[in-house]
Amino acid sequence: MTKQEIVRQLTAHLRQQVNTMRDAAKLAHEASIGDEAKAEGKYDTRGLEASYLAQAQAEQYRKFADSLRIFESLTLAELPAGSVVEAGALVETELDGVLSYFLLTPCAGGMTIDYHGCDLTSLSPDSPLYQSLLGTQAGDILEPSGMMVLDVN
Repeated sequence: MTKQEIVRQLTAHLRQQVNTMRDAAKLAHEASIGDEAKAEGKYDTRGLEASYLAQAQAEQYRKFADSLRIFESLTLAELPAGSVVEAGALVETELDGVLSYFLLTPCAGGMTIDYHGCDLTSLSPDSPLYQSLLGTQAGDILEPSGMMVLDVN
């Protein structure tokens, strides 16, 4: 499976998340303006709480939608053997006998898909693991975790 095929799978996963967040934002907005949100007393804050939830859901939807737009046009080059880890790298690691794969993406970190029977997780630049992997190469060991970089593509 090439990196572009991985990006397509992650894009499909992200598209599902965008749809879910859009629906959640719509429901939260409807709840914030509906009859259930009307205060029944001076200390009843259901409407206010529902509006805060609606705002937060709408913000999450916007973040996911922005990430989806980036992923829809994302092209990642295959790196030559012996490369150091850089943005866009597919990194194979091992920790305590367990293989894991990480794709360093520009956004939308934390998505996980199956890759060769193992987990492949997207990492965004704000992730500490993304930052730790940058500049490493096959054979390097990350401290303090002891995770070994096996391959960089």
